[in-house]
This record gives sequence, structure tokens and C-alpha cells, in this order.
Amino acid sequence: MGTLFAIYYTGDGMLRKHAAIFLFALMLIWPAQQAAADRLVARVSIAEQVMHVYHHGQLLYEWPVSTARSGKITPTGQWRPQFLSRNHRSSRYNNAPMPYSVFYSGHYAIHGTNEINRLGRPASAGCVRLHPENARKFFDMVRAEGMAQTRVVVVN
Repeated sequence: MGTLFAIYYTGDGMLRKHAAIFLFALMLIWPAQQAAADRLVARVSIAEQVMHVYHHGQLLYEWPVSTARSGKITPTGQWRPQFLSRNHRSSRYNNAPMPYSVFYSGHYAIHGTNEINRLGRPASAGCVRLHPENARKFFDMVRAEGMAQTRVVVVN
């Protein structure tokens, strides 16, 4: 930042050129810095019915998931987790167990399921279902890294 001010005050007529270079470099660096700030990233592919978990940019896990069945939706986008619930029960779906829930968008969460035979294909009401052991691992990672350092990305 001090360099930018030094260029400004040099009076060499090159301010615009240097400022443009600085802004261009900042635009290239900013996304990388944002990604680096996300210590933990869960990337869910609806088309592939898989979740990839990255820790400090390194792929640690690839797990089968179940996203929304026909007539339901799993929203796409990017979020930070909003809250965690170790032994959650659904208030919408007959008190269904949702162990190790990581809520990321309203009522949508990544959580464990007792319907592990359905993983790998659409089956949920919109949440991202995982094997309970994988849900526990992810839940523990979010707790360790912090919700502010975690990003959930859901793509088609």
C-alpha cells in the first residue's frame, strides 16, 4: 500500500499505469486470498451425487451423498455454515434423525442419514445426506476449523 502512495506522489505521470497494474494484480490475488481464507471447503455435486472435502486446499475425502429427490430441490450456491447440531431431529419430516447436522442455508444441512443404502443417488427432501461416520468427520472438522473458515459449495 505504501508503494501505491509513493507512486502517487512521485509526479512522474505514470500514476494511471501503475494504479491499473496494481488493481489488475489485486483482482488476480483476491480470489486466491479468499480461497486461502477457507480452511475447509465442502463441494457437493448434485449431478455426481458426491461431496469432496478440501482442507487447506488439499482433497481429503470424496464421499457419496444423497441430494434432493424428484419434486424437491437442493439449492445451489455458496454459504458459510450457520449452526451445528450434533443430534438434530427434523421438525418438518416426522422427527427424522439428522445426526451431525451442519446447517448452511435456512433449513438445509449436510447431515448423516440412516438410509445409507440410498447414498449415491437423489433421495432427500433437499438436504445433503452422508453416511453417519462421514457426517461426524465433517461435523468435527467444521467445529475444529470454525464456521467462519468453512465454505459449503453446492453445484449442479
